[in-house]
Amino acid sequence: MENQQLYQQNQLVADATSVERANFYKHTYGHVAGGVLVFVLIESLMLKSEALVSFMLSLTSGYLWLILLAGFMGITWVAQKMAYGSISKSKQYLGYFLYIVAEALIFVPMLYIALYYGGTYVIKQAAVVTGGLFIGLSAIVFLTKADFSILKGALTIGFFLAIGLIVAGMLFGFDLGLWFSVGMCALAGGAILYNTHQLKYEFGTQQYVAAALSLFASLMLLFWYILRIFMSRD
Repeated sequence: MENQQLYQQNQLVADATSVERANFYKHTYGHVAGGVLVFVLIESLMLKSEALVSFMLSLTSGYLWLILLAGFMGITWVAQKMAYGSISKSKQYLGYFLYIVAEALIFVPMLYIALYYGGTYVIKQAAVVTGGLFIGLSAIVFLTKADFSILKGALTIGFFLAIGLIVAGMLFGFDLGLWFSVGMCALAGGAILYNTHQLKYEFGTQQYVAAALSLFASLMLLFWYILRIFMSRD
């Protein structure tokens, strides 16, 4: 039984039957939608805690923000190890939930400021645009069947460059500005194209939780920078 479960876990989606593939995609995108719902619920609870909001706002300047980002990346690594590397569904779900909580926590300052200055309208606008882009980019992959694996090198360089600019901005106190947010939206869009294309080449038929985490991470990155663009207009 354990060997059969391991085989199902490791059988690539690309090698599965059309029925198994369809089932994998249904579970994956269902878990992405579920992750968004859990994120909204957790975020709404966090924003009601004045102590938590004050604490997170205190971490948004200078070296403290860099420490927060480093902590977020550390939690991301742990969550991905749990979701990607375990046969146990409970561990996969725990890793996914841990990542959602980390995302909700790091979004607290951004969403608090957005609510304070623009109300729910600007957040809803950013959410609608993000959702529309995510659906559109996913549809491009499935409908065109183009090979988006070629984006890997450009995305790797882009993310390292972005991290370098973010760190430099924090250390030397300069604002990265609107065009950086636009560039990061393009980078997040490229990540969605790449991750969607790679679903059937990097995941087994039973790894839909890990696949959902991968897509959810790109979705939240896109939302972060679209929200920044909308906030910069006000």
